[in-house]
Amino acid sequence: MQLASPVSQVISHGRQGRPAIRHLRRRRSIGATIPERRDQTADRRRRGRLGGRPPTFDEETYRDRNVVERCFARLKQFRAIATRFDKLADRYRAGVVLASLILWLREPTR
Repeated sequence: MQLASPVSQVISHGRQGRPAIRHLRRRRSIGATIPERRDQTADRRRRGRLGGRPPTFDEETYRDRNVVERCFARLKQFRAIATRFDKLADRYRAGVVLASLILWLREPTR
């Protein structure tokens, strides 16, 4: 059995930014690119010096995450991919490659 490589960076949306989850990731030395929620920002400011420093946030990396999410959303427009119609991995991968090619060919040239 092959073990997965350790995670070094997490890029996620605001729901994964809870203080307890951030603390667990910090203990495991896993970096995170997650925007801080408004209520957490307000709470930290209300507590003043005891509120701690704001978590690091790289806007450019977070923007790249959005590009990947939009790509998955466009791929899910193909019913066979969204429903995992092909149960065999080879055929499913071929469907994803074909759908990606169709999306790429539809893109207007710049």
